[in-house]
Amino acid sequence: MPAGGLSLVSRPGEPGAPALLSAVSPPNTSAALSPTPRTNIRGCENGALMDSFGIFLQGLLAIVAFSTLMLKRFREPKHERRPWKIWFLDTSKQAIGMLFIHFANVYLSDLTEEDPCSLYLVNFLLDATVGMLVIYGGVRAISALVEWWQWDRLRFGEYGEPVQCTAWVGQCALYILIMMVEKIFIILLLLIPQWKKLTPLNPISNPDLELAIVMLIVPFFVNALMFWVVDNFLMKKSRTKAKLEEREGGDDSRGNSKVRYRRALSHDDSESEPINRG
Repeated sequence: MPAGGLSLVSRPGEPGAPALLSAVSPPNTSAALSPTPRTNIRGCENGALMDSFGIFLQGLLAIVAFSTLMLKRFREPKHERRPWKIWFLDTSKQAIGMLFIHFANVYLSDLTEEDPCSLYLVNFLLDATVGMLVIYGGVRAISALVEWWQWDRLRFGEYGEPVQCTAWVGQCALYILIMMVEKIFIILLLLIPQWKKLTPLNPISNPDLELAIVMLIVPFFVNALMFWVVDNFLMKKSRTKAKLEEREGGDDSRGNSKVRYRRALSHDDSESEPINRG
């Protein structure tokens, strides 16, 4: 091979490089300069969130995360502890709202060519932080309107005496409406172009490990906190005070003949009734 050809491919300081190296070096040089495709390290593919392993992880997460609400009930003082029926009505609203958010995140994560596990995790963490503030503001706003218009059956955590299913349906519909507003707000937030550059799980090449992190490990700790906090939003706030006043009124009525009023254990102060009249 001519010397001029060698000078085009030989590296500085290697004037005597063999002709074989000069023939092989160009493809190696171009391969070294070309960037490695990021798809080689993508572990989670489209549809992975709803395959058999993904559904198993989601079911397991629902069981262990919802169990934190049972733990919360048992940690309530005995004189404040909700009956099982009231506890179920309170927590079922939250469960339905969380299912709506979860499947909305699963659907949104498969709409692009990006790593769906990373997109789901970003959605989930935004729901647990910014979304929590939106939920809190929505519950406070709805509660203020309910008090203004005196819609007794729409007070969160109050279902009448005896329990009225229509009260639960109305409160559940209001809570789902709050969750829809929260999800729309998060979607608008994700339209910011900088979010597309956030792919924290790309270095994980094992799809099962990435799916377990996204669907079980991280959501377990975050959901446990979210369920605990949101349950405080949705449960009846004045239940403890009503029961304490009823207990004090019952004790005082034994020693005098004054008129005492007992607050009904239902959930409405307007249902107070006289116990005795001296």
